[in-house]
Amino acid sequence: MDSIVEALARNATEYPEKTALGFEGQNFSYTRLYRDVTRFAAGLKKWGLAPGDKVALFLENCPEFVMAYLGTHLAGGTVVLVNTQYRQVELRHILTDSEARLVVTGPGGCTELDHLKADLPGLEAMVVVGSTNQASGIPALDFEAFLAEPTAAFDFPTAKSLAIIAYTSGTTGQAKGAMLLHSNLASNIATLTTTWEWTAADRLLLVLPLFHAHGLMVGLHGTIWTGASAELRRKFEAASVLETLQQDTNLTMFFGVPTMYGRLLEGAAKLNGLPRPLRLYVSGSAPLSRETFNAFEKIFGQRILERYGMTETIMNMTNPYHGERRAGTVGAPFPGQEARIVDVQSRQPLPDGETGEIEVRGPHVFAGYLHRPEATAEAFDEDGWFKTGDLGWRSEDGYYSINGRARELIISGGYNVYPREVEEVLLQHPSVGDVAVFGLPHPDLGEQVVAAVVPAPGQPLPSTNELAEFCRHQLASFKKPRQVVLVPSLPRNALGKVQKHLLREKIGGI
Repeated sequence: MDSIVEALARNATEYPEKTALGFEGQNFSYTRLYRDVTRFAAGLKKWGLAPGDKVALFLENCPEFVMAYLGTHLAGGTVVLVNTQYRQVELRHILTDSEARLVVTGPGGCTELDHLKADLPGLEAMVVVGSTNQASGIPALDFEAFLAEPTAAFDFPTAKSLAIIAYTSGTTGQAKGAMLLHSNLASNIATLTTTWEWTAADRLLLVLPLFHAHGLMVGLHGTIWTGASAELRRKFEAASVLETLQQDTNLTMFFGVPTMYGRLLEGAAKLNGLPRPLRLYVSGSAPLSRETFNAFEKIFGQRILERYGMTETIMNMTNPYHGERRAGTVGAPFPGQEARIVDVQSRQPLPDGETGEIEVRGPHVFAGYLHRPEATAEAFDEDGWFKTGDLGWRSEDGYYSINGRARELIISGGYNVYPREVEEVLLQHPSVGDVAVFGLPHPDLGEQVVAAVVPAPGQPLPSTNELAEFCRHQLASFKKPRQVVLVPSLPRNALGKVQKHLLREKIGGI
């Protein structure tokens, strides 16, 4: 199969009455879901969508997201994924850069988009999920009207046609649109579901946002590719998730980010009894600390499977489904995909145990950045290796570990300091609840190591001297923090990644 929507069509034939998607008491069988997808596609065609046209999804988790996503593909269009937390600056850039003709959104999205009408001349209309009485300068169309179209026959997308434009987080400069082909999506989910032994018998609790690769290109794609089922939630709520894990005996999988697992551990202390074991717990999108990994195994009795992916490549590596799931590592490349560690300067491969930049290659790697030929050329070498920008190393037995981003590397007094290594040590201190390590300019050293620390509840406040001394016994002296700043919380994006650029800007300006 060349596309996810083709897999949906197959399942509508093979499992017509089976539930594909559950959502707030509603069950969508494969037949019903495919019917609604084809109707939305017909609505797009009637509206005037041409092959290759861009449809932006600025929408929270709901069945309509799935219908619009797959319906756009079936109609020959390209989906532009938009983080629901984005506001005017980000929206202006993404919708202009992608040249989206249509946006599917909810009432709240209408408000944000209306402020930008004058800045978005190429945006012709909004398709609104839910009612809105808002007077809009941008034509607002009713989602249900699209679904009122009769079902129609469509050709499935070709493997090399553009499926998704997914924007990078843009922590330095404006976000770039990564172009993912249908072949990227299909090849990646095919090897992932085989590796994780995902079958039609599985049922996933899906709380991750669908605008992100983890929720969409792993959770939803895997469900549809295998003919499995998913219970979709609007968002993650720890108490509700724990209750569902206890009561829904059909669940077999849960995917989350490290922040979610931390919240589940906090909530588990208040439970009478623990959730029964699932077949698979997966973590990604941000590093999972050894402390969280070990605490989850101790309390829940299960070892989380950590994997490694990114916007441009979907999923790169995984800890084994069978075998050792090693804390602090992301395992090895998926079958049919390659990875290596290279020196940041010379770009030559490094031996096992040495830290460098991770490069990957394979059918899962994106086609390039939209309207950015220079950035695309810079991201690849002549042999097709993609430069991830992530620092890491490979053990002798093939497990990869990630130390941070190449641009987050701290060079202090001529020595390399990898932030995650320092963070892992600081998290072992009883007074440290959470921490982010980064570099700030220093007149003698070039850069100094700085730690933003969230104090642990009920513990005395830590000092710079105390934490530096704590690190000195476990790390080289040049790696210890020279400055410690106590903060109430760490700024994180929707997937739980710490936004160190915000900390750097704030603390650097103190």
